[in-house]
Amino acid sequence: MIAFLLSPVGRWLAGALAALALLVAAYAYVDHLGYARAEVHYKGVIAAEHAAAVTARNDEIERQAARQNEAKAREAVRIAEMQAEADQLSKQIEELQREASEDPDAGRTALGAPSVQRINKVR
Repeated sequence: MIAFLLSPVGRWLAGALAALALLVAAYAYVDHLGYARAEVHYKGVIAAEHAAAVTARNDEIERQAARQNEAKAREAVRIAEMQAEADQLSKQIEELQREASEDPDAGRTALGAPSVQRINKVR
């Protein structure tokens, strides 16, 4: 075996194997660096996408909160309007009840003109 390695073919084959071993080692090293660079790159891409998603979620939450606050403000205005209408109707009912109690024809079986006018006001 040693004689084969000392022959020109054996030396050439030993050199070729050494070169192949160096080539494989260099490829493995370069290939690993490529994976490492790709890992760093795509971790950055994923982190950027995650940050964009968090920002979008926060923006959407703020938008919804603003719309809800606007709706609550409109609701408060409408409730105030309805309370004013209810107060006005209560006053009108009190006035009509007062007029009905003062009506001299209140005990009659037929309705008089003032009674009809009070009924028409309720409509």
